[in-house]
Amino acid sequence: MRRLLWLVHPLALLPLALLLFDAAAGRLTVNPIQDITHRTGAAGLVLLMLCLACTPLGLIGLRWAGSLRKPLGLYSFLYVALHLLTFALLDYGLDWRLIGQAIEEKRYVLAGLAAFLLLVPLAVTSTKGWQCRLGRGWRQLHRLIYPAAVLAVLHFLWLSKVPTEPLLYGAALALLLVLRLPPIRRWVGSLRQREAPVGRAALGRDDAEGRRAGQ
Repeated sequence: MRRLLWLVHPLALLPLALLLFDAAAGRLTVNPIQDITHRTGAAGLVLLMLCLACTPLGLIGLRWAGSLRKPLGLYSFLYVALHLLTFALLDYGLDWRLIGQAIEEKRYVLAGLAAFLLLVPLAVTSTKGWQCRLGRGWRQLHRLIYPAAVLAVLHFLWLSKVPTEPLLYGAALALLLVLRLPPIRRWVGSLRQREAPVGRAALGRDDAEGRRAGQ
């Protein structure tokens, strides 16, 4: 499990490393700011989806997925922050008047900013210390990841000229949210309980056959 956790770090940082390499080598597109904005946003959205996938994977018995939720979420926040920083610093030169005008006039900017603001308290309270201090409220607070993910997909959809890719993200997000519904979770749990006795019975038969073969 630790090996898998350590594998997450280089894989999650790979998009950033490739971006820096391409920037240093002059391999960005003719619109480098747009290229950086797109690549950081895409990486943040993919990692956010993977973070949300950890719980459904745990429901089907892959308990190791739970340990990946925190690093995936934090790396997603890193890319979202870089995405916002690229927009504010490189694209708008920290001109707050222009930034405010963009937020007011462009709905995709408002959706993206709202998604980022919802992710901020999740990143700040991701430590065990905050989990202990907040108690039950910690879980309720971290449910903000759901509207943040919806807003992130809307942000992508509203700024895209071709909606195919953001709609695929939307479909994936819808599936991940449906799998969290209590009836679905109970149904999956009941399936696992049915399969467990069958698996134990099969294992018992294999052991018995092995003992007879050794006699």
